[in-house]
Amino acid sequence: MQPDAKIYVAGHRGLVGSALVRNLQGAGFRNLVLRTHAELDLCDPHATRAFFERERPDYVFLAAAKVGGIVANNSYPADFIRDNLAIQSNVIHAAYQNGVQRLMFLGSSCIYPKHAPQPMREDVLLTGPLEPTNRPYALAKIAGVEMCWSYNRQYGTKYLAVMPTNLYGPGDNYDLNTSHVIPALIRKFHEAKQQGAAEVTVWGTGTPRREFLFSDDMADACVFLMNLPSEKYDGLLGSDESKTGKFEPPLVNIGVGNDVTIRELAELVSEVVGFDGRLVFDTSKPDGTPRKLMDVSRLNAMGWSARTGLREGLAAAYQAFKAL
Repeated sequence: MQPDAKIYVAGHRGLVGSALVRNLQGAGFRNLVLRTHAELDLCDPHATRAFFERERPDYVFLAAAKVGGIVANNSYPADFIRDNLAIQSNVIHAAYQNGVQRLMFLGSSCIYPKHAPQPMREDVLLTGPLEPTNRPYALAKIAGVEMCWSYNRQYGTKYLAVMPTNLYGPGDNYDLNTSHVIPALIRKFHEAKQQGAAEVTVWGTGTPRREFLFSDDMADACVFLMNLPSEKYDGLLGSDESKTGKFEPPLVNIGVGNDVTIRELAELVSEVVGFDGRLVFDTSKPDGTPRKLMDVSRLNAMGWSARTGLREGLAAAYQAFKAL
């Protein structure tokens, strides 16, 4: 990408999109196209098409999505599958119609089977049942991967899907009804500390293992991939399985390559926040997938690896939360 390339970051106010904007601006890209949801509803195909016809971006980072944790996914499954399918379908098709050079579709590690072999390689996609608590969201994201793959095959586009592991960092959602585990824990421990509470309740048994990636590291990986020279980038765009006999989706995992238990995570957040009380685990609440560790060997082999340790990242995330 040239410094003056027109780059559209869809969803620039979210955790993912805001990190992408920080990275791009820091790298000297000065022609960013940004729209709030109020300015552009990506669920509206007519508005999306008109926007692309008017702006004609060179590159697109598709980070706009309806996202949330277990509570939100369980409560609003229809909203999650409907809105995410609409957003990605509208953006990917409008990008094709208006000659976007490269598009990056951001998904989630929940696209992989609930009991996938660990760590999860890109080619375990579609090899088993999904975690039921977020299956509608996961299916929408799988459809997005397939759209990128199909458009590449039929139209010769250069659309790449990336699957970040669990993300956290500045710009996160701290609503306890819709947030993911790290922002929920940060808020719970912070409020317990302020109130002098004796204990904090954490959902589940504490035994599931999760991998966590600092959002600015994720953004750095995305920009790294988008900037690859053609011979390397084109090699990531998937093959025609009917011709090659190989299952090779246009998909790259982004993660750190190691994980912790939810109990270990809760203890670490407690230390970072400075909460001195007890942890209580509510085992009546769902655990979700037992383990979700990404195989990041494909990305590492290209020369990129995460730089931010979990404690360092949690400290930065807590500072960002307190600044709200």
